[in-house]
Amino acid sequence: METVKIIEVTSHLERMAPTNLQESYDNSGLITGNPEWEITGVLVTLDCIEAVVDEAIKKKCNLIVAHHPIVFKGLKKLTGANYVERTIIKAIKNDIAIYAIHTNLDNVLHGVNGVIANRLGLADQEILSPKPETLLKLVTFVPQTSVEAVASALHQAGAGHIGNYTNCSFQSLGTGTFKPSKNAQPYTGSPEELERTEEIRLEVILQSHQKRAVVSALMASHPYEEVAYFLNKLENTDAQVGAGIIGSLPEPLEPMAFLQRLKSNMNTECIRYTALQSRKISRVAVCGGAGSFLLGAALAAKADAFVSSDFKYHEFFDAEGKILIADVGHYESEQFTKELLKEDLELKFPNFATSLSNLNTNPISYL
Repeated sequence: METVKIIEVTSHLERMAPTNLQESYDNSGLITGNPEWEITGVLVTLDCIEAVVDEAIKKKCNLIVAHHPIVFKGLKKLTGANYVERTIIKAIKNDIAIYAIHTNLDNVLHGVNGVIANRLGLADQEILSPKPETLLKLVTFVPQTSVEAVASALHQAGAGHIGNYTNCSFQSLGTGTFKPSKNAQPYTGSPEELERTEEIRLEVILQSHQKRAVVSALMASHPYEEVAYFLNKLENTDAQVGAGIIGSLPEPLEPMAFLQRLKSNMNTECIRYTALQSRKISRVAVCGGAGSFLLGAALAAKADAFVSSDFKYHEFFDAEGKILIADVGHYESEQFTKELLKEDLELKFPNFATSLSNLNTNPISYL
């Protein structure tokens, strides 16, 4: 059977949800383990705690893929004084790698929030709060005879994707000048002679995590010995990246009927919600985990309801009768993330076992 290394799995996960999309306070990525280890099995969980490491040992899985990072704040000691330290010690002693895919998975359309939106049957899904400064613009200068080949290579590397459009670029004709040294091997012109040639200024947009692949494609496809290019960071938001999702129900529902469907579809025992209004629920915003910071965005997007968790008492007042806040619980809002990750890994890596953790890691109980 063909072996697979941990780095192959983590690289795949980072194509799904690039780590540069995580929030500044987060700690996504490989937390313990060696990227070069061969995988014996993968255990997918929402939280990696001691009992989950025990489960991984029992199932002979040496990689745990968790949504929440077990190390969130800096560790200064490893004495086993708390559950975080004990979990890390046990993982290291048993050669088990722990990988977290947290707010970067929150910030992609097909991630945590996409799962919630799909379970509610929302159509026309869009990012609720697009993330700024995740886009770059690449500008380069190409001889006319090579522009199609270079543009094609850039597009294949992921550049030029804007919303529902691919192969996007801007091209303008101009005159380039250069004087090759005597040691140069110019594509056109002669050493130590000033050359003037018609070139195409080629511009494409790319996501910042695609920078290495796109620049490599540029260098491999460009005919010049020395390739002139520059990259600019853009303040534009990316419609495919950001927090929360908003969409529309197949048909409007009375508020209580919506809450009943929400309770059933999200498999939650308890929903905290604001006062019910007379209007029906049609447009719904969602955010897995603690999402009260997006209430303003949900109101601005004219959502009738906002499904999230971890609202504080006074934050419920901020609805002001304009929106139905439905707090389903933190664990409950993210519990189906495990299935998303498992299905994705099984499609990509059918040669080793990928298991869902059987443990309910929710630290909150309801009476």
